Amino acid sequence: MTLTLADILRARQVLRGRADATPLVPSPFMSARTGTPFLLKLENMQPIGAFKLRGALSAVAALPEGTAGVTCCSTGNHGRGVAFSAAERGLRAVICMSELVPQAKVDGIRALGAEVRIRGQSQDDALAESRRLVAEEGLVEISPFDDPQVIAGQGTIGLEMLEARPDLQTLLVPLSGGGLAAGVALAAKAIKPGIRVVGITMERGAAMAASIAAGHPVEVEEVASLADSLGGGIGAGNRLSFPLCRDLLDETVLVSEEEIYHAMQVLYYEDRIVAEGACVVGLAACLSGKLEPEGPTATIITGRNPDMGLFTRVITGQDVVLGDLTVKGHPYGT
Repeated sequence: MTLTLADILRARQVLRGRADATPLVPSPFMSARTGTPFLLKLENMQPIGAFKLRGALSAVAALPEGTAGVTCCSTGNHGRGVAFSAAERGLRAVICMSELVPQAKVDGIRALGAEVRIRGQSQDDALAESRRLVAEEGLVEISPFDDPQVIAGQGTIGLEMLEARPDLQTLLVPLSGGGLAAGVALAAKAIKPGIRVVGITMERGAAMAASIAAGHPVEVEEVASLADSLGGGIGAGNRLSFPLCRDLLDETVLVSEEEIYHAMQVLYYEDRIVAEGACVVGLAACLSGKLEPEGPTATIITGRNPDMGLFTRVITGQDVVLGDLTVKGHPYGT
């Protein structure tokens, strides 16, 4: 199937007054560093603390009456969104996650009333459990990214950014399974065809970036990352988010764990924002010199649900161990 701006406009009606109109605010520090207006779309202000609520509400609203329940695989925030949306409709929700997901995100989902199943060391393992629940228990699977309603819901972010600032010339979008990037790029390019949309992700375990480079979905090894929300595969049978990202993103940029570490410190100390590592990849790309913004630029602060122990180590300049990698700490400003 194909998605159009009309699908995103319909999703906006579902979200109106529930998960829309988050602030778009300037970052004086990043504006000074990049030499162009630099804005932050604060999706961390959503009721669940992350943009994923948009896609989940859109998808759950489209389910027929009599649905037995919902399931998904998630690195954290999609699971929160599905749990929140299912609870609103009184539906059973079972969220499947790998052992790499931080405990804080597991606890947050359980607090919303959903069941959590921990399976294996990868999103593929979690996905297999979600598919089993579909086959054996009749639940409906809501993909974190390869679902038309989810992509349309995330695309409403692009609508809001360009309505608030029609002069935007560059959008920096965190890139994982591609639901956010696909939706935002679809909306932005439909409204302003010449706008530059850049997908940004971590260097290690970046499935969508690797798939775009290869020209087809590929598997990558999942490893621990400060940008844990960007982990996971895109699925060998990906039918929507991969072709949309391949066709609509102008480029992709990879940032290192050290660059993410520094950008988390910048966002906290300069903009006073507590956010996950996945949120700051746009800042990291600019601060590292890997990307030069063209004209007024905006990025999306996607969520405020970090592991607070890990977050504290970063902002206080301590070493961080990520599996076989140690990111050497340094106090901010040194």
